[in-house]
Amino acid sequence: MTANTRRYDLDWLRVIAFGLLIFYHIGMYYVTWGWHVKSPHAGPAGEPLMVLLNPWRLSLLFLISGVAIRFAVDKASSPLKFAGRRFSRLFVPLVFGMLVIVTPQSYFELLAKGEIDAGYLAFWGRYLSFEDSFSVTVPTWNHLWYVVYLLAYTLIIIPLMPLLRRLATWLESERFEKLIGGGRLFIIPALLFIGYRFTTDMAFPRETHDLVNDWGAHARYGSYFLIGLLIAKNEIFWRVLANTWRMAAVFVVGLAVVLSGLWANWDWVSEQPLLLAVGRALRPLYAWAMIATLMGAAQAYLNRPSPRLTYLTTAIFPYYILHQSLIVVVGVGASSLGLAVGPEFLLVLFGTTAGCIGLYELVIRRVPLLRPLFGVPVARKNTPSPRPIAAE
Repeated sequence: MTANTRRYDLDWLRVIAFGLLIFYHIGMYYVTWGWHVKSPHAGPAGEPLMVLLNPWRLSLLFLISGVAIRFAVDKASSPLKFAGRRFSRLFVPLVFGMLVIVTPQSYFELLAKGEIDAGYLAFWGRYLSFEDSFSVTVPTWNHLWYVVYLLAYTLIIIPLMPLLRRLATWLESERFEKLIGGGRLFIIPALLFIGYRFTTDMAFPRETHDLVNDWGAHARYGSYFLIGLLIAKNEIFWRVLANTWRMAAVFVVGLAVVLSGLWANWDWVSEQPLLLAVGRALRPLYAWAMIATLMGAAQAYLNRPSPRLTYLTTAIFPYYILHQSLIVVVGVGASSLGLAVGPEFLLVLFGTTAGCIGLYELVIRRVPLLRPLFGVPVARKNTPSPRPIAAE
């Protein structure tokens, strides 16, 4: 693989990561952890699987975003024009999402808490008035915080690109290859995140997603974004990854088994200082090793074009914007039917999936005025379909 190779593998990973995010949020409707609304069948059954997804699912998205930004900004005619296009591509869907798409999440959450009894349209007026008498902030970006953070990181790195390109060039040296060889690629970058686990994560233990007071999350997600930007065109990194990811997959499985045992007995582990420190250190190690292993597997098996990928590359962002509100609306409706947990889960799953696919295919994609509101480029005659992550 060379720096000029199309990165179909990373586009597939981006689609998969967003898909996992949708399934994760469906899971949030059914576990005991706090969320906007809850199924009457909520319980701990799905939590062991979700805790294995949680350490890496969003970090993977930020890393892939860093890769995509590197290719895009290198291709742009000027950094200023790129910044303007990127700002409009993300900011417009963010504002529309906050004012329209996200509103049902706040409405049904406050309805469940007994804080409102008004109809939806009456609440929407209060929502848009920035009323501060609720237990949740309105208006809010809720799950769209990823867009906020991605936009902020992108605008920050654009003026730093000359420096970052020099750093990326330095990482293409033989010294770097020796540093990450022999399986060390799956350990050395994780040391940074292990350091965060005992510093910034402890100083800011709760992710707030409010942008200005979320420094633990910024350290972690910002670093993954930066790593993606630096490794995007690094032939050494991708070659070493191709040669070692299968070995690392066994390492990841072992970490998952160990961590699952620790998390299942966390109350007891919390009383053992040494074991607690080990558990805290293994979590970011597992996250990085999993992300690197997934990139290696994708490079081996998914680095090929397909019409489905071309379609999903554009569709997945509107799916992301829509999915959480659909989960809440469909979930509240399903819970009112008194179904058993199995049929209710299938109804929420298929209702959310059908809503994402149907609204994109039948409405968003076909109405030019709606496309920019969901981050979809306006179709033009003789304009090729959006291409996957690639270097020109």
